[in-house]
This record gives sequence, structure tokens and C-alpha cells, in this order.
Amino acid sequence: MKKITKIFKTPFTEKEVEIGPDAQSDVLIMAIESSCDETACAIVKNGREVLANVVASQIKTHQQFGGVVPEVAAREHMEAINLVIAEAFQQSGLEPNDITAFAATVGPGLVGSLLVGLNAAKALAITHDKPFIGVNHLNAHVCANYIDTDLKPPFVALLVSGGHTQIIKVNSYLEQNIVAETIDDAVGEAYDKVARLIGLPYPGGPNLDKMAKEGNKNAYKLPQARVGENEFSFSGLKTAVLQLCQRLKKELGEVPKVDVAASFQECISETLVKKALNIAESEGIKTLALAGGVAANSEIRRKFFELENKGFKVFAPPMKYCTDNASMVAASAYFLANTMDDLTQEVFSRVK
Repeated sequence: MKKITKIFKTPFTEKEVEIGPDAQSDVLIMAIESSCDETACAIVKNGREVLANVVASQIKTHQQFGGVVPEVAAREHMEAINLVIAEAFQQSGLEPNDITAFAATVGPGLVGSLLVGLNAAKALAITHDKPFIGVNHLNAHVCANYIDTDLKPPFVALLVSGGHTQIIKVNSYLEQNIVAETIDDAVGEAYDKVARLIGLPYPGGPNLDKMAKEGNKNAYKLPQARVGENEFSFSGLKTAVLQLCQRLKKELGEVPKVDVAASFQECISETLVKKALNIAESEGIKTLALAGGVAANSEIRRKFFELENKGFKVFAPPMKYCTDNASMVAASAYFLANTMDDLTQEVFSRVK
């Protein structure tokens, strides 16, 4: 079997450093995540053991705007970045020289926000003569499932976030293939738009999930998009909810928000889990993993874990590793999932 490691070089002395699941010695990676509205820093040992995990959230700041304002987010990252790095070192009891390599998210995300984390990680790598590892944010979400587990490829991952909805076949630590994705809105986008439609505050997704628990999920039958086996579509569902609300307002004088929320969530969760199950069965893979910020959704998680009754082994990160965090970035860097090691690496806003 081929050895899964990669040799990285330090910036000044060009010392060779071995990183990966088959490395001869322990690997300690400090990672920084700043792709959107969380400034995070973590230190992870061998891709699975979290020694420090610090997250500074900007939710309260952006609530007054009803959503994330990119320029405001970037300024908040600037103010928080040194504090979260210092706190990570304090939590772990480690010093910079103890770190094997420094990593950061390079995209996709908000360019101004990404630059803060990327430049901080590069500065640490150069200052302490350690390798730098750039990480794709989407691969990092999948790799969150490696933390504190024994998960190994191959498996099928359902990635659901604010900007992406994908089903990924993880053939090995190094090879991940997208086998299905959305052709319009991502799940997180659909949640936020419907939340605004029924008058819920930012962040829309978690608030809608909370409200849906109080409603009747069978109150209204909403349509599932008729698209290809390897496609998702949620823009039509959003329109259907809009039309439903308009009709209910006309007929009842008000919209039964809890029932609309529950019915919407039932449609979304059923669509996601059914398609993930179909693809896993067609690929002959009996291990499934849930990933991304929307993986924190209670109904999606419940339906996903129900697949254990069908003989599947199911993984999903704890809530703190579902939403944006740096531990998943460190895990991705360790397992060499779509990593970049060039100090000239720039950030990118969309998947290349």
C-alpha cells in the first residue's frame, strides 16, 4: 500500500518535514480559519486530537444588518486574529517551536476575511521557519469527521453549508470526487431565504430549525425538485414556500409560521438524505459522513443517523466542528486533502 505522506519544506532553512497519516513522528498543526464571520485558531495532533480550539464569532455584530457584511467581517477578523492565536497557544500549553506546520483556509469565502487568516498563518510560518499549508474550506468541512473518530475512507459525504450542497465520494485521504451538487441555491441559502420570508432574524437557518420543532412537518406538502440523480435544486422550493405563505395570508389572515417552517424542513431533509442514500447504495459504500454548517440542523442529523437502521455506519461532527472552525482546517492539512504549500498562494472566493 502506498505511503500517505508529503514532504514539506520550511521557508528559510528548507528543512524537510514529513506530514500525513503515515508520518514517522507526531504532527502538530496550528490552523487558522477566517473565511466568513468566525475568526478561529486551533492546534490538532495527528489530524484527530484537538489540543486547542478557539472561535471568535461575529454573529452579534452582523445581526443588526440582517446578514454578513464583508467589509465589517474583515475588520472584525483583524481585531480578533492575534487574540485567538494567543488563546490557542495558552489552551494547548505549546510554544511556536512545538508546531510542525501552520495552515490556513485559502478559499472559498469572503476575500477580505480570508486574507486576514492567510497572512497570519504565512507570517507565523515565516517567523518560525515552519511549513505553510493552504486548505480548501470545503475539504476541511469533510475532514471535520476525522476529529475524535476512527473514520477512514472510502465513504460518501453529504456536504451542506451556506454556499454549497454536494455529495462527495471520498475514495482515499487524498482523493475526493464530487458526485452530486446543487444547480442553484445551496441548502443554507434556502434556509436563510425562507427564514427571512417568514420573518425570522439572522442567523436564519438555526432560528428556522428551532421554530420547526414546534410545528407539524406534515401540515403542507412542498415539492421536491425533479432534477437528475446527481443534482440538487432548491430555488423552486423557495418559490413554493413564498406562494404558500401568500395563499395562507389571504385565506387565514396570517401565516402559521411554525407549520410552514416544519414542512419546509421536512422537504429539505428528506431530499438530502434520500439522495445521499441512493448514491451510497449505487457506489456500494456502507459508510456515510455528514459535513458543513447545516450539518448542525437537528432534523437533517436525525434522518441521517436513522440510516444506521439500514446497516450504514454514520458519522457527523459534534456541533462545534460543524460550523466554521480551525480544527477541521488542521485535520484537512494533516490528511493532505486538496492542500497547497506555496507561500505565494492567494485566496479565492469560489471553488476553482
